[in-house]
Amino acid sequence: MANLWWTIAVCSLLNKLMRAFVTGGTGFVGANLIRLLLQQGYEVRALVRPQSQLDNLTDLDLEIVQGDLNDPNLPQQIQGCQVCFHVAALYSLWQADRDLLYQHNVLGTRNVLAAARQAGVERTVYTSSVAAIGVKGDGIPADETYQSPVEKLVGQYKQSKYWAEQEVRKAARSGQDVVIVNPSSPIGAWDIKPTPTGDIILRFLRRQMPVYMDTGLNFIHVQDVAWGHLQALEHGQSGDRYILGNQNLALKQLLDQLEQITGIPAPQRSIPAWIPLSVAWVDERILSPLGKPPSVPLDGVKMARQAMYYNPSKAVHELGLPQTPIATALKDAVDWFVANGYVREHS
Repeated sequence: MANLWWTIAVCSLLNKLMRAFVTGGTGFVGANLIRLLLQQGYEVRALVRPQSQLDNLTDLDLEIVQGDLNDPNLPQQIQGCQVCFHVAALYSLWQADRDLLYQHNVLGTRNVLAAARQAGVERTVYTSSVAAIGVKGDGIPADETYQSPVEKLVGQYKQSKYWAEQEVRKAARSGQDVVIVNPSSPIGAWDIKPTPTGDIILRFLRRQMPVYMDTGLNFIHVQDVAWGHLQALEHGQSGDRYILGNQNLALKQLLDQLEQITGIPAPQRSIPAWIPLSVAWVDERILSPLGKPPSVPLDGVKMARQAMYYNPSKAVHELGLPQTPIATALKDAVDWFVANGYVREHS
């Protein structure tokens, strides 16, 4: 037993000597990752934009530096950190944001990688997305060996994540030590925006979901995603990508689990895809140019027409990715949304 405690103490000391640079720490995945890093004894330096909402980082013992992914002085801000987690990305399904998506997700990734290399970072973990992989169709789960042609990736967000991955692969081929992780749809606490999955949960809790679309996703507890990042840092192969996912579920199955957790009745009727597709087309193509903010993203509806299923077995076997039950993730998300005032009640 004495040897065990000695080993734990040594590992904690070694981690304490490690300083991690994290982009995107104010977001859902980043906030959970930072908490895990701090729990594991890492010192953390987080890059935040001057206008960022810092609620997810309140009362945490970390260093915050202000800046942007494309800042020329980024190497100086990273200096002194041994590892880097590039989690930040612009998420938008609006077609009008094409240039912003390229600037943040592609050029920003290129700059972060170059800055990390210049600052002497030993290893970088890049947070991609299963969106960059695409879907096989017919509900067949895709793994890391599959790649949809970029022109068949629905929407500018997915395509920007694909091109960002190409920047990472190029850096790895040139000798930089960088690992790619591809989270699916995370669920859990600290979903401050919220994410699209969190929005589904919120609309359910607010009883604003009378119908649903026949679609499906791969879901994972956000804490497992955070562990996947740390395990990729410790065990991943440079240049490889790892799907951080867990269970493939039809949307109706997810809603039924929410009913069991909350007692709120799940919707029983599905809606044909052409209805939201028509609404989204009118919103983006007609009303948006006239000055009305669109309410339904066209690319989002197009994505939902296919089940987005993935096989995470590589990360499970090679990294030891945890597989927390999705019911636990849903309960954690519900409890967090309620505790933080996103909904008045759920019963």
